[in-house]
This record gives sequence, structure tokens and C-alpha cells, in this order.
Amino acid sequence: MQQHPNQGYVQIYTGNGKGKTTAAIGLAIRALGAGKKVLFIQFMKQKTYSEHRVLSRLSPNLKLVALGKPYFIARRDQISPEAAASMKDQIVIYEPGNPPKDYVSLIQKGLTLAKEALISGGYDVVVLDELCVALHLGLINIQEVLTILKERQQPAEIIITGRGAPKELIDYADLVTEMREVKHYYRQGVPARVGIEN
Repeated sequence: MQQHPNQGYVQIYTGNGKGKTTAAIGLAIRALGAGKKVLFIQFMKQKTYSEHRVLSRLSPNLKLVALGKPYFIARRDQISPEAAASMKDQIVIYEPGNPPKDYVSLIQKGLTLAKEALISGGYDVVVLDELCVALHLGLINIQEVLTILKERQQPAEIIITGRGAPKELIDYADLVTEMREVKHYYRQGVPARVGIEN
């Protein structure tokens, strides 16, 4: 690949470790500091995360969109009965190939927004936060995502985050960083903390 300072690349932050969204937020802030326009789409998340309080007021060059529901979703074949029981009414479990239609609709809305932004060339950086999770859960298919990426107008930089990035997406990307959990206090029963994990 020939290097060009104004070319936009596709970056992926994946893996089972902490820090994928945090890294994307850091890159977005850096881009804003350089006067760039940023579209930050959060799939699978509501505006209840602490970063929304600051990011939405940070710059007129940032558009922040959250597309989630007040509950988690999981495929039946990807969650243990114990984990499902511990989440009680905070989770919707579905059969493989039959995801909740309201979630699929939200993801499609986000993809349409991303496609429009990437074709228009109106943004310098487009962050697709947790898109890999939506792919992993079968809410969208990889070919749809790859088509959108191939149709983008240069020099848009694209940042994609989330666990379980599929091989086809990794192969297409220009940069892939895997966050790997070495040790985590979740294993000791520490819940997500406001301002640190959410």
C-alpha cells in the first residue's frame, strides 16, 4: 500500500480487552483538535455512557449518535445460563438467525447514516463503535459493511471497534489492534463503574 498523508485508512480496535472505545474516543478528540469533522456512531449503546456528557458539547465538528436499547442482547448459543440468569431482565436472548427486529432496525439506521457520511465526504473521521459486536451477533452481514467501506470517499478515516472482528473485516482493514485481556478486576466481581467503564 502506497503511503499518502491525506489518504483515509480503515482502523479496527478489537479483542477481549478493555480500551477499544476509549482508544476511538482519544482518536476522535485528536482529530477534533486538528480541526477535523468527526461522526461518532455508537452501535449497541444508549446515551447513558459518561462520555456523552462531554463529547456532545466538545465541538461543533463532532456529531455523536447512539443507537442502542435499555437492554443487552445475546444469541442463545453465545451465553451461558448462569450469565443470562445474572442479568435477569436486562437481557434479551434470541435464537441464532432470529435477532430482535428493533435492534436490527437500529443497526440498519446507523449503517445508512455511515454510508451517507462516507459517500458525501462530509466527515474526515467516521467512528463505528461496537460495529464488530453487531456483526458477531448477526444483526448485519459482513458483505453489507464491506460494500459501504469500499464506496467511501477519500480521505475519510474509518475507526471500527468491538470484540470479535470477523476475518473478512480484518483482511480489508489497514490497521488492526487487538486489545487482549491479561488481567481484569471484573473477574473479582467488580461491576462497571461510572466514569471508568461507562
